[in-house]
Amino acid sequence: MTDWLHPEWGGLRCIRGDLPDAQIVGTPEQCGVDAILAGPTSNTTRFTVGTTRIWGVGFLPLGWAGFIGASANGYADRLYDARIEPAFVHFAPLIESLFDGEPDEAAELERMEAYFTKRRDPDLPDRERIVACQSALVNVDVSTVGEMSEATGIAPHTLERLCRRHFGFPPRLLLRRQRFMRSLAQYMLDPSLKWIGALDSHYHDQAQFVRDFHRFMGMSPSEYAAQPHPVLNEVMRARQEFVGSAVQALHSPKAD
Repeated sequence: MTDWLHPEWGGLRCIRGDLPDAQIVGTPEQCGVDAILAGPTSNTTRFTVGTTRIWGVGFLPLGWAGFIGASANGYADRLYDARIEPAFVHFAPLIESLFDGEPDEAAELERMEAYFTKRRDPDLPDRERIVACQSALVNVDVSTVGEMSEATGIAPHTLERLCRRHFGFPPRLLLRRQRFMRSLAQYMLDPSLKWIGALDSHYHDQAQFVRDFHRFMGMSPSEYAAQPHPVLNEVMRARQEFVGSAVQALHSPKAD
């Protein structure tokens, strides 16, 4: 089956079974890779996969800073083989041991938790500023760089540098992505609203939303709605139920 991932923060996906074909718009396709690490994305990722088991770990900006450390901007909108990309090879012990033996979700989860707990650094530089920036991004009342600067207490030029390093993109694009994702999530959870009923209040009109749709998803809203979404529909409902945010880009930060 085929589906399209929405723009999101970085993530590691470990796969056992049929390996997916995955491609971010405008980049080379990844095929036959059992440990895919993606940087933060501002484009859709099309993937096709058969019978498989996948564990996914999403890295919110604070997680990227703590568990990867490299500038997120250098890895944005790209997919990598985590086994061979130098910045990610420290995940090798997890990748090698995760699917050890027969499928056992509890044991696999325990291995993942043990790996990340061991590597956790409670004294990250920029911790408070990263949390402040992400808090501003998920605040529906913040729609401009000026408002984001005021909400975080960070000067615009410093905000630009910090967002590129830890979030992957400049603040203006991040705010635009948040506005789009709020609208898309609303529609996906309740298609009866139609696109016009799901639009975020910061959109001036539907034409502006359509332009954003092409920018972030590489297709029109009607083209996207006509496609089946066998994976994303279920993932979004589960996220909404258990996390309270249907898409990863709308998750609130956790500073602990």
